[in-house]
Amino acid sequence: MDTLQNLNRKLESAKDIKSIVRTMKAMAASNVGQYETAVESLGDYYRIVALGIIAYFREQKIDTINETKELKKNKEKLICAIIFGSDQGLVGQFNDSLADFVSQSLNPLPGKKEIWAVGDRIHLLLSDMGFTTTELFSVPNSVDAITSLVEQILIKSQNSIENGDLKEFYIFHNQQKTGVVYEPVMQRFLPMDKKWRLTLEEFHWPTKKIPQIIGGIKLTLLALIREYLFISLFKACAESLACENSSRLAAMQRAEKNIDELLNDLTNKFHNIRQSAIDEELFDVISGFETLKTVGH
Repeated sequence: MDTLQNLNRKLESAKDIKSIVRTMKAMAASNVGQYETAVESLGDYYRIVALGIIAYFREQKIDTINETKELKKNKEKLICAIIFGSDQGLVGQFNDSLADFVSQSLNPLPGKKEIWAVGDRIHLLLSDMGFTTTELFSVPNSVDAITSLVEQILIKSQNSIENGDLKEFYIFHNQQKTGVVYEPVMQRFLPMDKKWRLTLEEFHWPTKKIPQIIGGIKLTLLALIREYLFISLFKACAESLACENSSRLAAMQRAEKNIDELLNDLTNKFHNIRQSAIDEELFDVISGFETLKTVGH
């Protein structure tokens, strides 16, 4: 049976936990804002890069992008999946739903697969599913830290392609929809395909003037492609971090609600037991007084 001392100790512990939850909730809300701002800020830059690539295609009169027959038919090709997950917990189904989506998306693809995981928790989930993780990256803890991670991935992917180790790259991450709702998405990172070309066609040259490329055509294209790849990875990472913190914020809100209910229940119990103890003391005083009266008579 709970005593006043035990209930008081539970109340103090619950209050301490609530204070921690509030702090985590505030941090998650702040992080969501900065990562969403980072994603939005990429919009104009991405548009400029896309227009630059369009200008190159017009200059070189390139209308279509054809994949090589070797790439399509090679069942022994090695596919790399770059997965953006989390290092920390308290994020609900953030990693679990992403891991299931990765499994469902990769298994039908012909060829061998390897995983480059961003986040220890997603790495462990995918390892349990039978996937081989060859690279494990830490999740950036700020917007500024994303750039360093993206550069690491770009260098490793470029080296792998030049060495002939890997043929295809895919990016997997959670993408926010509305509010705290998010869903896992996949995009082909390398090599660029027809779908990528169609994506660029959504952008239209803003004037009637014919764009021209100044300087080395090949170097210009390489610079534009590198920026496109950088933006793609940066955007995927920032969107993942926004979803992670949004999921953590929702988890903290649920935890705070549960703690409030627990505090209310403990407080009611505390007051009831305290009132019972007071009533017992009053009854003892009254009984003693009545006994004294009887003895005095």
